[in-house]
Amino acid sequence: MTPAGYHTFFEAAASVAGALIGLLFVAISVAHERLTAQDAAQAHRVRASAALTAFVNALTVSLFALVPGREIGPTALSVALIGLAFIVASLMSLLRVRKSQPGELRDALFLVGLVIIFALELVFALRVILHPLRTGAVQGIAILVIVCFLIGIARSWELIGGPSIRVRSEVTAIVRSRGQAAKEEPTDAPA
Repeated sequence: MTPAGYHTFFEAAASVAGALIGLLFVAISVAHERLTAQDAAQAHRVRASAALTAFVNALTVSLFALVPGREIGPTALSVALIGLAFIVASLMSLLRVRKSQPGELRDALFLVGLVIIFALELVFALRVILHPLRTGAVQGIAILVIVCFLIGIARSWELIGGPSIRVRSEVTAIVRSRGQAAKEEPTDAPA
């Protein structure tokens, strides 16, 4: 049974998950061409599926946590296993297209984060099942619900082609622009 102190959290999380899933469907409809074109990148399709998987994971855990008398452990265990199966299927789909889309597998490094989340969820679920009176594992599952939201939002942002500003990219751009400026500066030749 979910500890009473977590009911408000899971109510809010279920509402957030429902709203984010709705927004994801809007994002998918905006990026429809990008996902369904004959030459569409498989990584974009995997990103869309990853976002949906993360949001559905959070929604499922949150809703089942609210069912009176229902243990959160078996639900978290089930969705963690489904999430790990999604990772395997995603990697298989990226391996399948690696010859026609060689960079796709490298672009799928974001799946590592999901593997970590689902593995942790599996561990916390087993702890809840084995020790139902300890609330630490329930807290861990609650935190993973939040992390699922963050991962789903990040994948959705990538899906719609939102701008990405990264420290490494910006440092590289600054170094290149300074190097280019130095080449273009006129040199004062002695007269």
